[in-house]
Amino acid sequence: MTAFFQTIPGALILLVAGFIFLIKGADFFVEGASAVAKKLHVPALVIGMTIVAMGTSLPELSVSVTASMAGSNQLAIGNVVGSNIFNLMVVLGSCALFSVLEVGEDTIKKDFPFSMICTVALVGMGLLGKELGHIDGGILLVAFVIFLLSMLSAAKKSRKEAAHEAEVDVEKEIVNIPTWLCIIYIIGGAVAIKFGGDWVVDSCTTLALKFGMSETLVGLTIVALGTSLPELVTSVVAAKKNELDMAIGNVVGSNIFNILLILGAAAAISPIPFKTVNAIDALILLAFSVIVWLMCFVKKNLGRLQGVIMLALYVGYLAYIIIRDGGIA
Repeated sequence: MTAFFQTIPGALILLVAGFIFLIKGADFFVEGASAVAKKLHVPALVIGMTIVAMGTSLPELSVSVTASMAGSNQLAIGNVVGSNIFNLMVVLGSCALFSVLEVGEDTIKKDFPFSMICTVALVGMGLLGKELGHIDGGILLVAFVIFLLSMLSAAKKSRKEAAHEAEVDVEKEIVNIPTWLCIIYIIGGAVAIKFGGDWVVDSCTTLALKFGMSETLVGLTIVALGTSLPELVTSVVAAKKNELDMAIGNVVGSNIFNILLILGAAAAISPIPFKTVNAIDALILLAFSVIVWLMCFVKKNLGRLQGVIMLALYVGYLAYIIIRDGGIA
């Protein structure tokens, strides 16, 4: 069986199976963790800002940490930067096609700028030392803890006003899930994510070798798209249900988590070489972030026109990296 999965058909089967495990594992993990949080009377706002965003980022965490442990570090950094670009331009762009996304003042003044600061810090650390080393990883992880604590603090302060109505709706959906089933969801989801991450990395490495593709290109395209599917599904469903704050918060929060937690953990495990192409892609992410932020700042929302522009920019970026890498390592 091992030899079969080293072939192109076998690697493709393993890749699809890995993505299925990643996506369904993330779904079960989020549902179980949300139910436990509700049983413990954690505000719905806290659930949305932390568990949902972190849960949908678990595939990126699994793939990037697994890649780092396997020594495929370019896949790790390519996955994070590629996922962030996909989240920002495709996920938000797709949501804007379904419904006008009203953007809150806090998102415009705090969340978006902080995500851009994280990207600037990533570029600065990478260019300064030509790699993301153990110390850089530690700094990113500390920043993640501080950011998480600040979100929890802000969410608790607004619990009485912003979270009350949301708590009622969410509680109706998840309060009846038995505790034992919640535990199974959490453990089963985590196991599925772990194995899914292993299979995605293994199959992508095989395909990259067979087709002569670079790890950077594979990470920026195939793996980034696959690991971003939970964010896409969650945000689009939220937009269709008119949960617009959740749609935007999930994307912005996930992007922050991806840089601080995922790259921080990957770099803490094994230093990640930071090449010129990584800096270019991160700067493109920064430029896209500024464009989207300006759209939000001017109109306080993202409409269908903005969604089309964002999707068109992503298609242009995709064409650029394929031409740039030429698919050759």
